[in-house]
Amino acid sequence: MHDSGEPQDGHNKIPKGWLLFFFGGIIFLVGYISLYTPAISGWSFYKEYEQEMAVAAQTVKTDTVKEYTGDEDAIEDGKEIFASTCAPCHNADATGGIGPNLTAPTLKYGSTRTILYETITKGRPNGMPSFLQQIGSEKISKVIAYLETLRKK
Repeated sequence: MHDSGEPQDGHNKIPKGWLLFFFGGIIFLVGYISLYTPAISGWSFYKEYEQEMAVAAQTVKTDTVKEYTGDEDAIEDGKEIFASTCAPCHNADATGGIGPNLTAPTLKYGSTRTILYETITKGRPNGMPSFLQQIGSEKISKVIAYLETLRKK
């Protein structure tokens, strides 16, 4: 009847696995778009991120600087903490490298104990990361006591 001499594939059916994959992909995409498009569902990664940050901010203690001036054990601990944590950027003698010279009498953001504590705990723009989570409040206070001894020399 329709024999033209050319091979024709009109009578072959698509395998059921391919049809299942095709329609499953369409169902997945419709579901994904409806669940994760903010204009449709209202869901937003930023809302979840802000909620997580608010919870984290409540759990972080905002301790003040502990007084370790003159406590030789605390200063020695501060020296060891400085050598392992701060020296890669500020050099072992705190004279600066990638980070600024910490033996100078005045620093860019200030040299008081509270400003140093804020700088170490929260970090500063352009390179100084926050170290509160890594080493904790007490160790930061010991590092500050050690830095004070370097400026007195």
